[in-house]
Amino acid sequence: MTIYIALLRGINVSGHNKIKMTDLKNICENMGLTHVKTYIQSGNVLFKSGDEPKVLRQRIEEGIQSAFGISITVVIRTADEVERIIADCPYAGVPLEKGHSIHVSCLTEAPPQKVVDLLANSERNRDEYHIHGCEIYFLFRQSISDSKLAKNLQKLGNTATTRNWNTMNKLDELAKAL
Repeated sequence: MTIYIALLRGINVSGHNKIKMTDLKNICENMGLTHVKTYIQSGNVLFKSGDEPKVLRQRIEEGIQSAFGISITVVIRTADEVERIIADCPYAGVPLEKGHSIHVSCLTEAPPQKVVDLLANSERNRDEYHIHGCEIYFLFRQSISDSKLAKNLQKLGNTATTRNWNTMNKLDELAKAL
């Protein structure tokens, strides 16, 4: 059995696509996933399964569509992949001042060239990004709400979901405890 983390895109944001975590947990358990745990309202689900990530992604997306009438993207990572994401972060050792933050966008596939070009041509001020496989790391040296680079996160489309650095580390911690 592999430990997985499902990252749901676009739920419980600004009052849209509301899903209670207890309901989400029940849906996942009814799919046969075991040791299911959720973490915060933004849609993070940890579980064990013997199935492949592509199969799990499709089942979870279809289960949410069927139960809640919401079509969302689910990004699946193994616990080992989350540990690697954390280890590979080029900004992990950067001292953060007040208002600074690190975020990671996890994609369902490597970013297409149009996304790479969009980020390369973004006005960044002092903000930075780094693409590594199916993840994009961001270092925001200002409030994320004021960042021009952050405004482009929405343009990554429905193939990506973004988590802050604290959430990624907490998911890693929870996966190790599972």
